[in-house]
Parts: sequence; structure tokens; C-alpha cells
Amino acid sequence: MNRTASVPIRLAAAVLFIGLAAAGCAGAGASASASGSTSPTSPAAPSQTASEIPTPIDTPASTAIVVTDPMSAAEATTAPAANAEATKAPAANAPAATAKGATAATAALPAGPASVNLGTAGNFVLLSKAGISTTGTTRITGNIGVSPIAATGLTGFALVLDKSGAFSQSIAVVGKVYAANYAVPTPSVLTVAVKDMETAYTNAAGRSAGATGLGAGNIGGLTLAPGVYRWGTDVTIPTNLTLSGGANDVWIFQISGNLSVSSAKQVILAGGALAKNIYWQVAGTTTLGTTSTFNGTILCKTNIALRTGAVLNGRAFAQTAITLDANS
Repeated sequence: MNRTASVPIRLAAAVLFIGLAAAGCAGAGASASASGSTSPTSPAAPSQTASEIPTPIDTPASTAIVVTDPMSAAEATTAPAANAEATKAPAANAPAATAKGATAATAALPAGPASVNLGTAGNFVLLSKAGISTTGTTRITGNIGVSPIAATGLTGFALVLDKSGAFSQSIAVVGKVYAANYAVPTPSVLTVAVKDMETAYTNAAGRSAGATGLGAGNIGGLTLAPGVYRWGTDVTIPTNLTLSGGANDVWIFQISGNLSVSSAKQVILAGGALAKNIYWQVAGTTTLGTTSTFNGTILCKTNIALRTGAVLNGRAFAQTAITLDANS
């Protein structure tokens, strides 16, 4: 064979070798990918990603409120919170919209406070001592409970009692519904959860405030940094409010009067802030206006009312009643 004729043959061999090597790498990659996936029949439980608790925020994770089964031995933590329980993130809550809704007014506080421990109350997204009622098409993501009132305090849910007698289910609830008169161990579980709810309220109310009387109770249009804020008056949110901070930052709002959010207004989360790290301790009533969007855990001494179409990304804990109307 002459030298000139051998060149094309060598080139062809080299191309063939490279092709075979590439095919081998692709096959190995496919195998690695397949081994990393979870089989539908695998006993491993699927992972649950954040909601915390649903959200006028930067990312869907800001709304995540994760709850565990109240009958589980594991105590809920405030960290995986969205989710609300009820979770829903309107597209209008994108960062571009939040920038327009906020003003230059920003409250700067010292290093943020520690989170409020919800204890076993954190296993619920709605928890009430006097009852929960709903009208319209409500959609709740998470467990709800009432105690010491019996299941008669749950109205509008078309409850279907489980064969165990320990909980009910409802087309309006993606989770379980618990009442004080259900089968053991539900009564004792709810008693502890309500006590933990009250303890969390007291804990939030007792924190040292970094700012007092901000805006004379009107905090609409502000951008608030993490911290503890206190008012001896009612608090209103007549225009969008922005809470700006990181994923580990905490906000605690101590309100001696009532809290009200005007219709179609939003509490917006910016900079990675999470709904699970926001606590509204309200001595009076809490009212979320029609089609408003709210973020955080409401720890209310009295009634919590969500008007038609209002969205709550978080939890609602009332020491009296909770009323809903086509909410999520």
C-alpha cells in the first residue's frame, strides 16, 4: 500500500473511533440519569418543595407553607411553612409590579428578630377556637381544625367523615379537617395545637419592637425591612405594602387594634422574603379586603375575615372565628 493512499484510511479510522467514544459517553450519561430518577413504585416518599403557605412575591417558593399531618409524631416547624396553607401566586405579583407599588419610604431596623415558634399549631393552615365558615368556591391547601368547638362549627365545607372518625375531608380542602368531637386522638391533638397557637401569639406580642407607631398606623406604600414593628392603634394597608429582605429574615407586626387590607391591595414580598417568616399579631380583628393578597401567619385574638376572592399565602389562627368567601 502506498503512503498517499493510507492517509484517507487513517482519517476514516480516527472518525470511526471518535464516533464510538461519543456513543459510549452518551450511553453512560443515560444510565446515570436513569439511576437518579425515582421509580413510581419506589417506597421512597416523594420530596415536597416549598410554598410554606402559596403569592405577590418574587418566586413561587416565597409562598410555600409546608405542613405535616397533625397525627404525626413529628412536630411542625415554622421553617417549611406555604402553605397555607392556601397558596396562589398571581402573575401581577412579579417583581416589576412590586417596584411600581412601593415608594421610597423604607424603615431600617437593627438585625431581624428570631422566628416565632408555632409548635404543633404549625401543622394547620387554619386553626380556630370558635369555628370556620365558608361560602362560595373556597380552596384551602393544608389541614384545618377547630377546638374546643365541635364539627358543628365548620360550615359550608360539605364534610365527609373518614371511616376512622378522626378527621373529615372536603372538596374545598386539600388536606384534612379536624374538630374537637372527632375520634381519639384528635381531641387531645387539637387541645395542644390551640395552646401552641396561644403561646405563639403571646410570644410575638412580647418581642421588643424596633419601630413604634410607623405611619400612624397607615403602612400602605411603604417598603419595610425585617424587624419588629408595634402599633397601639389600628393598622391599615390601603395601598400595596412591600416587605423586602432575604429568605432567612423575619418580620413581626404587633397590632393593638384591628388590621385591615383594602380591596385588591397586596402585601408584596421582595428580595427573597418568605411568607413563612412573617407574623401578624393582632389584638383586634383582621379583615382582608375583596381580591386582596396577603402574606404571612395571622395570630389573631379575635375574628379573621377574608372577603370575596381574597388570597392568603400563609396561616390564619383565630382565638374566635374565621370566615371565608371564595378564598384561596
